[in-house]
Amino acid sequence: MKQSEVQKLSVAELQEEFASQKQAYTDLKMAHAITPLDNPAQIRTVRRSIARLATELTKRQSDNSAE
Repeated sequence: MKQSEVQKLSVAELQEEFASQKQAYTDLKMAHAITPLDNPAQIRTVRRSIARLATELTKRQSDNSAE
């Protein structure tokens, strides 16, 4: 998920996407531990998406508390 896409989401959508990405990351890690993935770079992509979502959530929470 690109940063431009993340910025367009509402707070509720960010939280929902964050939860689904965390679940996808856990599933990928478990699948990779059992049988190597065809494309292990997927793990890195999902991890970075989680970081983008978490950063945007933190940014919005700090903006709301500053007001």
